[in-house]
Amino acid sequence: MNIDFIEDKMNEIIKELEMEVMSVLMDESLDKKQTNLHMKPLTSTKKILNNALESIKMVDKIGKEELEK
Repeated sequence: MNIDFIEDKMNEIIKELEMEVMSVLMDESLDKKQTNLHMKPLTSTKKILNNALESIKMVDKIGKEELEK
């Protein structure tokens, strides 16, 4: 499994999410409540992607260890 490729692609997605976050934060037409409502899915998505990447790395590591036995 090409972990570096997966990590690069996930990082690209995270950068896009961060750009969306910045656009929400810079949107002065949104009040605090609206800003928070827009931010929750973005921050949740970022956490999910980071957790998925860590899980993929762990599975890859365990798989390599099993092959070495």
